[in-house]
Amino acid sequence: MEAYKVDARGRSCPEPVVMTQKAIKSAAIYIEVTVDNTVARDNVCRFAENYGYKTESREDGEDIVLSLKK
Repeated sequence: MEAYKVDARGRSCPEPVVMTQKAIKSAAIYIEVTVDNTVARDNVCRFAENYGYKTESREDGEDIVLSLKK
């Protein structure tokens, strides 16, 4: 399954959430969001969960990769 990828590294809130919202509005079933801080991670996860996505996060070096699945 091909993921809709969002690269929100270096962006401060609310930009990562807005970028994720665009992916959700595209009706993507699987979205992968890369952020570089815990505030963005928490905000994106909370936002996605409100839209019915299950969220998982993992660290990849300095980055945090979020997997959002419908």
